Amino acid sequence: MSLMQPNYTQTPPAVPNVMVIFGAGGDLTRRKLIPALLHLCNARLLPDSFAVLGLGRAEMDDAAFRDLMAEPVREHVGAAFDQSIWDRLVARLHYMRIDIHEGAEYERLRERLRELDSRRGTGGNYLFYTAIPPSLFAKVTGFLGAAGLLRETGNRWRRVVVEKPFGQDLDSATALNRELHRHMDERQIYRIDHYLGKETVQNIMVFRFANGFIEPLWNRHHIDHVQLTVSESVGVEHRGTYYEEAGALRDMIANHLLVLLGFIAMEPPNSFESSALHDEVDKVLDAIEPLSPEDVLRHAVRGQYGAGTLPDGERVTAYRASPGVDPQSRTETFAALKLRMDNWRWAGVPFYLRTGKRLATQHTEIAIQFKRAPKVMFKNTDVNHVDPDMLVLRIQPAEGIQMSFGAKIPGPAMRIGAVNMDFCYEDYFGNKPATGYETLIYDCMHGDATLYKHADTIEKGWRIVQSVMDVWAAMPPRDFPNYAAGSWGPKAADQLLRNDRRQWRRIPDTDGTETSTVREGLYTESRKPQS
Repeated sequence: MSLMQPNYTQTPPAVPNVMVIFGAGGDLTRRKLIPALLHLCNARLLPDSFAVLGLGRAEMDDAAFRDLMAEPVREHVGAAFDQSIWDRLVARLHYMRIDIHEGAEYERLRERLRELDSRRGTGGNYLFYTAIPPSLFAKVTGFLGAAGLLRETGNRWRRVVVEKPFGQDLDSATALNRELHRHMDERQIYRIDHYLGKETVQNIMVFRFANGFIEPLWNRHHIDHVQLTVSESVGVEHRGTYYEEAGALRDMIANHLLVLLGFIAMEPPNSFESSALHDEVDKVLDAIEPLSPEDVLRHAVRGQYGAGTLPDGERVTAYRASPGVDPQSRTETFAALKLRMDNWRWAGVPFYLRTGKRLATQHTEIAIQFKRAPKVMFKNTDVNHVDPDMLVLRIQPAEGIQMSFGAKIPGPAMRIGAVNMDFCYEDYFGNKPATGYETLIYDCMHGDATLYKHADTIEKGWRIVQSVMDVWAAMPPRDFPNYAAGSWGPKAADQLLRNDRRQWRRIPDTDGTETSTVREGLYTESRKPQS
């Protein structure tokens, strides 16, 4: 159950602490972190002895920092904004100007934290959040370590939340892990992935392991294949400089999709303790068959969007016309992979992953297609074929679970139509305000790393995509841009599944319209789901 549900009365507030945000003037702080703290405050999950210390380059005092946060928070929280709750939180917001490149500045930081401990009763517990460029992660933690701010004594804890991307490849990720471990233990490091804060991602474990009818079907004997889709309708916006160095493969598959795959494919852990969960996810990544250069050519697709028209009619420019992007850029804005595992549960079951910018709609889902049922009993009916059943875990938007299966269409003839059973979180539990960071921040304050990435998981993920990066670097694309903005990506991505006599699941349009095809192909109809 979500931490944000009002009936979650058994959840205790976090222990006293100071949350120190490096990069407090950035978008992440204004749009995600402070709104998440506001929601936690509303749910009474923040302790009375709590403070936020924002760190940045700008010269301002506490009052100016509070004013800087107020308008963006109101905008992003929207109708759920409650002035009385904001007043409770804003009184705990503090600011300090700092040059994070200067070691002497961290002595000043230590003194400011001591002052907040004394004034707020936070007990010397510090959560350092690195909302800064990845190139600064090692430098900042090095200075924190040198100033003694990562040293734990008695019951005082010190934890560091590290944002993505964690490295640019296997070598850099390994080097960053090594640098972080010089100054703190692994249990102090929280590598955050906001996707793991989504309700549906957490519900994967509950759905699989708490329902007796699902787990017996969750294997190669019953499942034909699995599709993981993360589509974004937006372009790179103002992040062109960053995206030129990252690309879709690094930014999304290495950082998000492989961990989602781990949750879907893992064996039942002995408990929901973080170490047990991480061990099972790591076993999944170990079981993924390495991609040879020949495999990359057959089972990996890349694309870059050109100019196009979005479903709402808006004309948008090509990726190469974005600020900070090379006019001859070879960076992929779309990536798709076919992966296989060599283990007892999943041998022979392909996993198809795709992600891209400027696609037709904003949508994240995991689709599990079951094997077709035999059709011999329908040989003397009007049924020409029996389509497979499908289970869809929607992560965003409209988080929920959908099951599609066959049912007889009323009438004298034997005809089969596809019907949906649909569970939506909003319908059952209400649409509670959330950013995806609430649970993760709360867990870090409690020392629960279950929904964070372990060092081994990070390195294993990079190891899987490294061969793809190597081949793509050696063979620059010649057809970029190769898909129009507002489409579903390059034709090669469709061919990737067509080669296996499969196809991508049709994703609902942004207006909720979806296509429902009667199974024996007698007719199709479009409909909007009931509100």
